[in-house]
Amino acid sequence: MSDNDFDSNAELDASQIDDRRGSDSSGSGGFGGGGGGFTIPGGGRTVGGSIVGLIVLVVVGALFGTGTIDLSTLSGGGASGTSSGDNRALAQKCAASNPQRFTELDCRNGFYVNDIQQFWNRELPTTFGVRYKVTKAVFFSRSTNTGCGQATSDVGPFYCPADELVYIDLSFYAELSSRFGAPGQFAQAYVLAHEFGHHIQNLTGTERRVRQLQQQNPSKKNVYSVALELQADCYAGVWAKNAGGGPVATVDDKDIQEALQAAAAVGDDRIQQAAGAGVNQETWTHGSAKSRQQWFFTGYTTGDPTKCDTLSATR
Repeated sequence: MSDNDFDSNAELDASQIDDRRGSDSSGSGGFGGGGGGFTIPGGGRTVGGSIVGLIVLVVVGALFGTGTIDLSTLSGGGASGTSSGDNRALAQKCAASNPQRFTELDCRNGFYVNDIQQFWNRELPTTFGVRYKVTKAVFFSRSTNTGCGQATSDVGPFYCPADELVYIDLSFYAELSSRFGAPGQFAQAYVLAHEFGHHIQNLTGTERRVRQLQQQNPSKKNVYSVALELQADCYAGVWAKNAGGGPVATVDDKDIQEALQAAAAVGDDRIQQAAGAGVNQETWTHGSAKSRQQWFFTGYTTGDPTKCDTLSATR
């Protein structure tokens, strides 16, 4: 995706961004029940003061939103109060008066957020008979308070159902590119669209229904988690198919290849391999590289959210 793929006349709706970068976001409380995100493997990662293993194996929902990371058993759970940032500087930086705004990482991601929400605001009532609730993407650095507890950047991007916010430290994209081999601007769009896919699951009641299924059948906890993640991937593909006419003016084949590359890069099998661990399908919480690509592509080729029924295979 290039600068020319954005509407040159677009004005950023900064009210959809909570910019907490540079603010003091320290606080107490563990990260419990936050919407899943792109887990970053590595030595020991800290979340809410606890050591999280190589790959977060206690994910009980799905990654990026409706799939949620439940670290309450490790960090003591409990939601802490959320903090609020100031988006005025971002609004000024991303104004149409700045000819370089589409080259700026934060501006570009802000426009992705606007476009994704513009689509679902139109689509959700039509397809599911549910009114869309506009929310915010929180840009933070290092750590922040959330409705799901205290979280650090090591968790990766995630959605918290408790406060209905998407959280991301934008430095994640550098790691996505360098460590996981998924560069490109539209890889970033895929990440955000996936997280907002979890917001859709929350609004439609899918997240709540899957939580109940996980409680009723704990042995299939990870199976349901994978289904939620793959559905969020499919919803991301649906948005990519329908993008255009908003801040994101066009999406081309190169963009879709970047999204597919990113989807594969965060497959559970790829993450386990990158971490030097054996591939163990029983521990998967997000799905394989192949399945994540397949469901994103299903969403993209059909452009129809009703085709994203990943839960049927779990019955």
